[in-house]
Amino acid sequence: MITESKKQIRYSISFKQQVVQEVEQGASKDSVRRKYGIRGGETINKWLRKFGKHHLINQTIRVETMDEKDRLKALEKEVQRLKMALADAFLAQRSLETVIDEANKLYGTDLKKNLGQSPSPDSKKSSK
Repeated sequence: MITESKKQIRYSISFKQQVVQEVEQGASKDSVRRKYGIRGGETINKWLRKFGKHHLINQTIRVETMDEKDRLKALEKEVQRLKMALADAFLAQRSLETVIDEANKLYGTDLKKNLGQSPSPDSKKSSK
């Protein structure tokens, strides 16, 4: 059984700069990629970011109306409010657990297990 080893091509810095220069002078990225046999689709974009002028890389521009911006701000405020409410709830839960732990130590019982159960007749006699 023969396995094919994958060839990894390393390009020199001068070669990368030459490719970037051709793209910056007006050649399309695809034509330069085919001309030199560059396989990776993002390879030339990476070289442009590293060695070239950034104005040739596609950029995403988001256009929003004022209503959309206001809605986004309102949602961000709501998220902040909910985060604060969640933090308060965790703090209250932690406080109650601490109170229960201290009561368990003081009374020598486990309130979590005995919650909702009526006291046993033996405990009434011993408390008198």
